[in-house]
Amino acid sequence: MGIIARQSIKGAVANYIGVAIGFFTTFFVLTDCLTQEEIGLTRVMVDASMLLSSIAQLGTNSSIIRFFPWFKDGNRNHGLFGLTLLLPFIGFAIVTAIVLLFKGGIVEAYSQQSPLIVDYLYLLLPLTFFALYLTVFETNASVLMRIAVPKAVREVGIRLFNLVCYLLYGHGVIGLDAFVLLFCGSYGLAMLLNLFYLLSLGKVSLRIDFKGVDRRVWKDLVLYTLLMTVTALAANVQLINSLLLGAKTGLALTGVYTIAFYIANIVEVPYRSLGAISRPKVANAVKDDDWREVNRLTQQVSLHQLIVSLMIFYIIWINLDALFGIIPHGDEYSGGMTVVFILGMAKVVYSSFSIALDTLNFSRHYVFSLFFNVLLTAAAIVLNIKLIPIAGINGAALATLLSYVLFYAVLLSFVGWRLKVSLFSRQQLWAVLIMAALFVLNYLWSVGVEPLWGDGTAAMLANALLKTLLLVVVGIVAIYKSKLSPDINQILSKLLKLNTH
Repeated sequence: MGIIARQSIKGAVANYIGVAIGFFTTFFVLTDCLTQEEIGLTRVMVDASMLLSSIAQLGTNSSIIRFFPWFKDGNRNHGLFGLTLLLPFIGFAIVTAIVLLFKGGIVEAYSQQSPLIVDYLYLLLPLTFFALYLTVFETNASVLMRIAVPKAVREVGIRLFNLVCYLLYGHGVIGLDAFVLLFCGSYGLAMLLNLFYLLSLGKVSLRIDFKGVDRRVWKDLVLYTLLMTVTALAANVQLINSLLLGAKTGLALTGVYTIAFYIANIVEVPYRSLGAISRPKVANAVKDDDWREVNRLTQQVSLHQLIVSLMIFYIIWINLDALFGIIPHGDEYSGGMTVVFILGMAKVVYSSFSIALDTLNFSRHYVFSLFFNVLLTAAAIVLNIKLIPIAGINGAALATLLSYVLFYAVLLSFVGWRLKVSLFSRQQLWAVLIMAALFVLNYLWSVGVEPLWGDGTAAMLANALLKTLLLVVVGIVAIYKSKLSPDINQILSKLLKLNTH
């Protein structure tokens, strides 16, 4: 696939380097250097800023991708970059006014259960600004087919910056105030790095060329942007959980949920690269009215994401006991195991079918995405409010899963009916059956082989390593022999040839 393949591979490499750093940081530094309450504080701060920044974008993130084919013109691209700076700034001003207007209510909501949030509320708006333009610059790079460096900044850079902050605070070099300031500042540094990289490409301009683009395109862009602003909450519906948990249960339980969320979040890592590099191609195919290509691309992305996300989820789940057994204070966080399972399934659903929403947004029927996103947001909020008091952090996770299942069931039905685009294939069913068989094998191992290893950390780790190696090999062989994906088989064949030389 040329540049898509190269950038996807580079982006995936950056993602998994980030995952490795994040794994070490989260399970061997974060749990050691910060209390549950302090972990909950960082989670709520980041999630709140991401939620606000998604609103402040005013739909710019989707607009850049959808309308870039009409703006594309050499190095200047009719000043689309300048437009993507202006609109989010207006959105940030609106969000700032809203936060200041409702500051009293926010303080009241968190003051009893999570007073630390109130202490550092003044940093929320700067963090929102950093998160906002970090995403804007990253999306500008993606339409230029240059996603690897921005992904490295987000997935590797921010994690390294945060790691330094955790170590400095955990070893008493800095106090809590300085730690929170540096933690928020790491996102500002990442934003600047993305900006410098984007400018170095020499293909952006601040001068907006209003006359160089058809007037009808401008009208469509304005309408599309307004609609995407309304639907911004839905794209970040999972962030609602930690915010409601912080207000209703306190930061300590939010910290436990955060560790479980980090683990489950690994499942969607591949989609961050494949999705970012595939969306512009889908947008181009929609623009050219090539629905056969749209159908091919979306099925390909959906199948690959289902296979990869299920395999990653499986590896995580069969090693979860070992993970909580070796991390500092693991017994304090092991209560989040059910959360990992539920959120892991939610991430599989999200990763496998998100391309359907992108396809709808790029089509002339994008206005209908308003309904679907409102449905998702409403379902998430209602389910969180209902389930958190009943089941705590497990209720928050279940609210996410049920919201996604409802959302994608309705969305996929509509996309299939209206756009004649179907993400489903026979290969997906076989992938699910193979993974179900692997879960059965894991159960048989746990009752038949695992007790033979005896007790102790060394035995536990040896068992986990051998079990993972054998069962994953069985899974890969089954996927290869079933010929679920020519692309996957081609990659595996090349790897096998390399090993034989």
